[in-house]
Amino acid sequence: MGILRTMMPPRIQLLAVLAFGVAMLLIENQIQRLDESRAKLERTIARHEVAEVELRHSEDVFGRELSPLSENDDMVIIYNRVPKTASTSFTNIAYDLCSKNHFHVLHINTTKNNPVMSLQDQVRFVQNVSTWREMKPGFYHGHVAYLDFSKYGMKGKPMYINVVRDPIERLVSYYYFLRFGDDYRPGLRRRKQGDKKTFDECVSSGGSDCAPEKLWLQIPFFCGHHSECWNAGSTWALEQAKYNLVNEYLLVGVTEELEDFIMILEAALPRFFRGATELYRTGKRSHLRKTTEKKPPTKETIAKLQQSDIWKIENEFYEFALEQFQFVRAHAVREKDGELYVLAQSFFYEKIYPKVN
Repeated sequence: MGILRTMMPPRIQLLAVLAFGVAMLLIENQIQRLDESRAKLERTIARHEVAEVELRHSEDVFGRELSPLSENDDMVIIYNRVPKTASTSFTNIAYDLCSKNHFHVLHINTTKNNPVMSLQDQVRFVQNVSTWREMKPGFYHGHVAYLDFSKYGMKGKPMYINVVRDPIERLVSYYYFLRFGDDYRPGLRRRKQGDKKTFDECVSSGGSDCAPEKLWLQIPFFCGHHSECWNAGSTWALEQAKYNLVNEYLLVGVTEELEDFIMILEAALPRFFRGATELYRTGKRSHLRKTTEKKPPTKETIAKLQQSDIWKIENEFYEFALEQFQFVRAHAVREKDGELYVLAQSFFYEKIYPKVN
C-alpha cells in the first residue's frame, strides 16, 4: 500500500482522500437517517399499541360495568427522572421486575426530551394516567417536570419518586455523554460527537456546554411547570422544589447511595419492588450504563463553577435532598456487620373498641 501511495501523483492522492472523506460523510448521514427512521417507527408502533389498548378499554366500558380495582392494583408511580442521575440503571430494575410482580412500565417519551409539556398535553397526560385501568398498577418514567394532579381536578394522586446527584458531577457526566455516549448503546451517534474538548478546557474557555446555567436542572424538575421554575438562579424555584420534595414525593434518593434508595423502596412498596435489592446487587443490567471517556474535573475547574450563584442554589437543593434521604434512611434501616437490613414494623394496634363478641 505504501509503494502504491508513492507511485500515485499528488493530485490523484488528494482526490482519493477527498473521495474517502465524502464517502464517510455519506455513510454517517445514512446512519443518522436510519436512526431517525427507527425512532419514528418505534413511536408509530407505540401509538398503535396505545390505540389498541384504548379501543379494548372503550369496548369494556360499553360492554359491561367495570368493577373497582383493588387498593393494591389501583396504584401509579411516576419517576420523573433527572438526566444523568443513574436513572437508566434504576429503571432497568423496574423493567426486570414488572412481569414477576405484575405491574406495567411505561416510558413517557416527550419530543426532543423537552421536560415542559404544553397545557393540553398536561391535561391529556393527567387524564391518561388517572383513568387508564389496563395500565394499573403502573410505573411511569421519563424526563418530565413535576405535575400536581390535584390542579387538574383529579381526586387521586400518583406517588412520585426521584433521584438527585451532586450538581457538578451530574453536569460532567452529561457533558461527556453528549460527546462519547455510554456502554448501554455504544453505537448510537451523539449530538456532540467529534468534539474532543475536555470539561476542564470547556470551563477554562467559557464554553456554553459547561456554563453555570447548565447546572440548573434538578430544581426545575422538582419545581414543576411554573415559568419561574426555569429561571436559572431563582430562590422562589428553590423553595418550591424543596416544598414539593417534602410534600409530594414518597422518596427521593441520591445517586451516590442508590442501593439504599432501592432497599427502602422495596420495604415501602413491595407490590412493585419485591426483589429489587437482590436484583441490583447481583444483576448485570443495573450496572450497564456508564458514560465513556469521562475525565474527572480538576480542583480549579470545580472551584470556578462553585463561585456561581446558580451552583450555590442547586447545591443547596441537593444538600437538602441528601439530608432528607439520610433522615428517612436512619429510621428505615440499620447496619449490622457491615450489612444494611430493613427494620421490622415498629407499631401495632391495641385498645380496640367496641369489643367484638
